[in-house]
Amino acid sequence: MSIVDWFANRRKSHIQIEQRQEREIADGLWTKCPKCGVLSYTKDLQVNQMVCAECDHHLMVPSDERIRQLIDGKSWKPLNEHLYPTDPLGFRDRKTYSDRLRDAQDTTGLTDAVQTGTGQLDGLPVALGVMDFRFMGGSMGSVVGEKLCRLTEYATAERLPLIIVCASGGARMQEGMLSLMQMAKISGALSLHQQAKLLYIAVLTHPTTGGVTASFAMLGDIIIAEPGATIGFAGRRVIEQTLREKLPEGFQTSEYLLEHGFVDVIVNRTQLKKTLAMLISFHQPFFPVFNELNSHQPERQNSLVQG
Repeated sequence: MSIVDWFANRRKSHIQIEQRQEREIADGLWTKCPKCGVLSYTKDLQVNQMVCAECDHHLMVPSDERIRQLIDGKSWKPLNEHLYPTDPLGFRDRKTYSDRLRDAQDTTGLTDAVQTGTGQLDGLPVALGVMDFRFMGGSMGSVVGEKLCRLTEYATAERLPLIIVCASGGARMQEGMLSLMQMAKISGALSLHQQAKLLYIAVLTHPTTGGVTASFAMLGDIIIAEPGATIGFAGRRVIEQTLREKLPEGFQTSEYLLEHGFVDVIVNRTQLKKTLAMLISFHQPFFPVFNELNSHQPERQNSLVQG
């Protein structure tokens, strides 16, 4: 074999390896960490709750996966699945809003950018809302607002602790003022929940911005953030152009907001379910439903409180 043939074969083998790697990544067998670039076997990454084992980067997770991470077994009961978005303004940019909705629904299998329901979290009954960034950037339109409002009202009526996992680019511009109204509507429902002396925990994930941050994301009795999440109202560039000042490094990250008192605690996703269960158990005396539930589980209650 000539030296030319040897180099040609070597180049061919490298190309085949690269093509095989690209095919495996495309097939979902491997996931590349957007921060450190390490390839992880997707199933191993899912076992670690989509947290990179190399750099601890928290990858985005779809709402179905988030529900599996937080809710016990088959206890999940969805609420208001029948609500579908419409196009009240007949909005059109490069595509019609109706087409964008249809594309997002086909891609994600969801009706809109949030899933709501009830279930058991480590044996504790909760009302849970989970936003999904895959659906038009997790934008808050009329259906998202209505589902979260109904979830909050249900939690208040049933005296359940409420958890909302936020992941959103903000209000949905294709619905104009109707999307902005959801901020006040959800905030009003949360106020009644608070007046009933019930617990609301907001979990802020990457990213949580715009009208979501300006309303229910920051109204939690306890506000939890995931490490490295981007949390803010307007974008960094917009703020810098408005103020004509350079913003500090790490501005609008979970760590920066914790340092300045905007969030209560940063919790690694692998510890989130345990932390939520512990926080809810601390508030059990305020929830009549827990008194009946835990009368049959005294050992478990004590272990949670002590843990």
